[in-house]
Formats: sequence, structure tokens, C-alpha cells
Amino acid sequence: MLKIRGKQISADSEEDQIEFVTEGKIYERNQAVYVVYDESEVSGMPGCKTSLKLKGDTIRMRRFGESVILDTAIEFQKGRRYEGFYDTPFGAIEMEVLTNDLVHNLTPEGKGSIDIDYHISLKGLSEGRSKLNIQII
Repeated sequence: MLKIRGKQISADSEEDQIEFVTEGKIYERNQAVYVVYDESEVSGMPGCKTSLKLKGDTIRMRRFGESVILDTAIEFQKGRRYEGFYDTPFGAIEMEVLTNDLVHNLTPEGKGSIDIDYHISLKGLSEGRSKLNIQII
């Protein structure tokens, strides 16, 4: 079971928070740990799967499924900038992500948490800070 909390803080300091619990899978392959779960109505992405690949000090998030036109991938590494595309119902938008902090403390039994704090800019649409906390229980 995964407890997922997401907090978005807009450029004008408005906060929006979501929280949901879902089933997920965790497994290890090629010296990386994968956490895969289904998004929900609460996250605004029903019919979408999220996959997190944890390897070393990097987490790669990938969203895919019937509700996304284009698979979206983001790479998080503390202090690093990532450029890519974010899928919306109106098409893909250029995205830039700067990871402020990244901490994961998963045990060999697959319990623990993942915390990602990052700034995201969707070119021409929005800019803000996001915090993602995933507790594996």
C-alpha cells in the first residue's frame, strides 16, 4: 500500500494539496528499485500509471496509460535541472524541473518513504514548487 501526498505551491504562494492511498508494486531489476502504482480521480489522472525508478541518487518518474496522449518522464537528481515535455489534454508543453531535494530510505523489505522537492516550469503556463511524499506501508 502506498500513501501519496502531493503539494503544489504556485508562484504567488497559493498551496494546493492532494492525498490518496493506493495499491502499488515494488520490485528490483538491474540494480534499480521500481515503484509502480495507478493514479486516481483525486490526482486528476485516472487511467494513468506512474512508475518510479530509483537508482543511486536519481529517481526517474514516468507516467503512461490510456488517459495520457504522450508518455511523460521526469528525472530528479538533487541540484540538477531536467528538461522535457509534460502531456496535457491540449498537447505536450515544454517543461523544466529543478530538484531542490531528494531523499529515499527504502528498506530491503520494500518499506519506507520517498520525498522529492522540486521547482517546475511549464513554459508559458505555470511555474511553482512541488513536494511529493510517498510512504510505502
